[in-house]
Amino acid sequence: MSDELQPLPLVYLARHGETDWSISRQHTGLTDLPLTERGARNARRLGERLKSETFARVITSPLQRASSTCELAGFGKEAGVDDDLVEWNYGDYEGMTTKEIDLQRPDWELFRDGCPGGESVAEVSARADRVIDRIRAFDSNVVLFSHGHFLLMFAARWLGQDAALGRHFFLNTSALSILGYHHGRHDPVIRLWNDCRHVDI
Repeated sequence: MSDELQPLPLVYLARHGETDWSISRQHTGLTDLPLTERGARNARRLGERLKSETFARVITSPLQRASSTCELAGFGKEAGVDDDLVEWNYGDYEGMTTKEIDLQRPDWELFRDGCPGGESVAEVSARADRVIDRIRAFDSNVVLFSHGHFLLMFAARWLGQDAALGRHFFLNTSALSILGYHHGRHDPVIRLWNDCRHVDI
C-alpha cells in the first residue's frame, strides 16, 4: 500500500522521569538510578497522555529510570527491552556536572568529542542507527522509553543529519516527543518536541 493510502507511522519518544542526578545535573550514563517521587508521578502523568494511543511496539532501555517510567506509564507488560536504548556511556565523566568537566577540559563538547573512557560519538550514533533501522520496518506507531542525550542523538540521526546536530536539541525529564514523516518515508521530520504539558514541575 502506498504512503498516500496508508497513514505513515509515528515514533513516540519518552524521556525517563526525574532522578536525583537529573536534579543535580550530573551526567548519568550507566549508573542505574531510581526515579524520584516526582519522577514517578510524572511517569504516571505521561501514561495518561499516551493511554489513547495504540503502539505496534513498546521498547525501553534496560536501565531502571527508563524501564520504571515505562511501567508506571502503563506499558510494562507489553514492553520489550533494547540495550541500544541505554544512555551515553560517559566514562570518566560519569557523575560529573558540566561545570566540573569544564574545569578539566574547557573546550569539551559531548556531540563532538564523546567521553574519555566511555563511548565515542560514532558509537552512540551507530546505536541510534540500529534502532532506527529496526523500527522503520514497522508500519504502525512505536514508543521508545530512553534517555536525554541518547534521544537527542536519535533525533539527529532520524533526520539523516550528522550526530553534531543533537547538541542543538533539549529534553526535559518525562518529556514527550514525536518523530514521523512529511510527504513519505523519504522525508523524516520532527512532529512534536519536548512536550511537557503533563509534567508536574
